[in-house]
Amino acid sequence: MAAPAPVQLQPGSLDLATLQAFWQGPGAVALAPEAWTAIEAAAEAVAAVLRDDRTVYGVNTGFGRLAKTRIDTAQVGELQHRLLLSHCAGTGPALPARVVRLTLLLKINALARGHSGLRRVTLEALMALLAADALPVVPAQGSVGASGDLAPLAHLAAPLIGAGEVLLAGARLPAAEVLSRIGLEPLQLAAKEGLALINGTQVSTALLLDALFRAQNLFAAGLAAGALSVDAALGSDAPFDARLHELRGQPGQERVAAELRRLLEGSEIRASHLDCDRVQDPYSLRCQPQVMGAALDVLRTATAMALREANAVSDNPLVFPDTGEVISGGNFHAEPVALAADMSATALAEIGAISERRLALLTDAALSSLPPFLAEEPGLNSGFMVAHVTAAALASENKSLAHPASVDSLPTSANQEDHVSMATFGARRLGAIADNVAGILAIELLAATEGLDFRKPLESSPVLRQARERIREEVPSRPTDRPFDGEIDAVRAMIEAGWFAGLLWPEAGEQPLQAG
Repeated sequence: MAAPAPVQLQPGSLDLATLQAFWQGPGAVALAPEAWTAIEAAAEAVAAVLRDDRTVYGVNTGFGRLAKTRIDTAQVGELQHRLLLSHCAGTGPALPARVVRLTLLLKINALARGHSGLRRVTLEALMALLAADALPVVPAQGSVGASGDLAPLAHLAAPLIGAGEVLLAGARLPAAEVLSRIGLEPLQLAAKEGLALINGTQVSTALLLDALFRAQNLFAAGLAAGALSVDAALGSDAPFDARLHELRGQPGQERVAAELRRLLEGSEIRASHLDCDRVQDPYSLRCQPQVMGAALDVLRTATAMALREANAVSDNPLVFPDTGEVISGGNFHAEPVALAADMSATALAEIGAISERRLALLTDAALSSLPPFLAEEPGLNSGFMVAHVTAAALASENKSLAHPASVDSLPTSANQEDHVSMATFGARRLGAIADNVAGILAIELLAATEGLDFRKPLESSPVLRQARERIREEVPSRPTDRPFDGEIDAVRAMIEAGWFAGLLWPEAGEQPLQAG
């Protein structure tokens, strides 16, 4: 099968759909002639610095606290080579392939804007790695989020000079071997190129995007689980009345209330207890629009911040070919990513927290009017007793993981870099939070489905019936106790694969994290 045509990249104009497509699988990019003109103009501006014998940081000086050390023009290429090697100081497990692929795309996008000063041949080599899905092995730990993601980006770029390792077709291989296989030779770096390659926020931004793409599926599953739990617990849909939410005016809250009304519309279970004597439902049912809506607004804000950063030029110094200036600043400081990651951590943790509370409600016979722990023959069977304990453990972990990373700062480089963002850890830890939320939601979905089985012959709404039937294809009902672990994993896989997002929003552009 022929490879898909390259995406025509307009530097600085990546959209979420393109980013998500590269997150999901391989792809290639191509640049228009005008982009190459800008790139070559910036490279010429760097060459002019050397011809004019000017002293410019990052071109012919040392780095960080060594910035006052002037480097001889004959050694500027060797300076960049050694810079790349010395900064390959990461540790820990390798970043997932999807994150590395996104990072490559983001780096290409930033460099292609024509303010970094590297040559065409160097950018073309990065593009060739992306096109071949030859993904550098990048250790996950070692960045403090200023001056950019130095260590992980050094590992990303090292294969260009034949150093490091690359994942190609599932095999972890020496970089030099991979370059040979895809028709490249190791590069001899020119002035400023090593610094342009390792300076920037692309790793932390890719990690943030990774979590936000996962958050779309978690959010959908959270809405579905919440609606299923309302029906299973004989809850009311009155708190989702549009008039209530219009009076508050929070857009996420209004959207979630509308989604819950749609999910519960046509439920026989709801119709069966319209005149019951229950005055109010517990908050975990009643306040879903307020909690999930606030999480939605936060995740939307974080998504917008991530998209802006995905299109940013964040290395240093930056080249302005129209004037020939090379200006040193601080776009590498990843505070926007750090704060977006911290708010996303809180929002994701809250999606899990309210889910755990609904699960506790379902297993409490006094609140749900269901059998204790959703067990047939309670006592002989323990039902969901310890499954709820697992969910509580995951929710508790998230309380610690959601602590803001950005409030911490350790000075580096002999106090030259005296305030850092911790964005890379802040974004990376979102993966652990998302894992935990997926587990909590999977358990609630199983419990709510079990609860609906006890309401037969009454049925839920047509949409929720689809969800219950799909879960039952993976996991049968529980007339007697049996292990939960594989069944939790099966429903987690449904969540992560986007099944619930597809159920709620089958048309492109309907997902609330991307829609206005």
